[in-house]
Amino acid sequence: MRIIKLNAIDSTNSFLRQLSTEESVEDFTVVVADYQTDGRGQMGTQWQSQNDKNLMFSVFKEVEGLDITSHFYLSMAVSLAVFEALKLFQINQLKIKWPNDILSEQHKLSGILIENVIKQNSLQSSIIGIGINVNQTQFNDLPNATSMQLVSGRTFDREHVLNEVLKQLTHYFSLLKSKSLSILKEAYEANLFRKDKPSTFKDKKGNLFAGFIKGVSDSGHLNVLVEDDIIKSFDLKEVQLLF
Repeated sequence: MRIIKLNAIDSTNSFLRQLSTEESVEDFTVVVADYQTDGRGQMGTQWQSQNDKNLMFSVFKEVEGLDITSHFYLSMAVSLAVFEALKLFQINQLKIKWPNDILSEQHKLSGILIENVIKQNSLQSSIIGIGINVNQTQFNDLPNATSMQLVSGRTFDREHVLNEVLKQLTHYFSLLKSKSLSILKEAYEANLFRKDKPSTFKDKKGNLFAGFIKGVSDSGHLNVLVEDDIIKSFDLKEVQLLF
């Protein structure tokens, strides 16, 4: 495992992507930054973080053996790795919010951004960006954000947290490589936020509707039980969970 440490960068994902175009990057190369000027999240959002307070890193992962239709299992594996690492630090009330946010006490603690490299309709590699709020205690204009310190009242060694996440990633990547997909899916769905609970959703037209999250499809769509006992599947652009 090669670990590259940077003081500041626009985005660890962008840095790693550029590096992969310039040289041959070995599997499981990690880029860690103390500060990002242009950190990115899902759906074009920005990941905001104070300098030296949190964990921001990206991992280059070869995924040639993973079928393109099963790409979401990589997201499941990464989500579970972060989830289990945080459990080791006794962070309470952890859940995975679809597709791959990690919540504690219903507040966002960690975000994940996965960018796949596809050639000739086949997955080649992935750049996995992970942000974890560790010791930050103030989040301006982010009422749903929290941190390990806010939740626990303790200050954490970011290096220790990073090492535990990397250990868990190694474990869950091995499950992915051995094609233990049912194990990944069962664990992911068991820890899915709002599963089997009455929830409110908003569709892409802004309409609200009620339903129950039942799980996810192999392709990563959210399966929701709506009225008339119908299960509908939604992708990330089609629906928003409002709680």
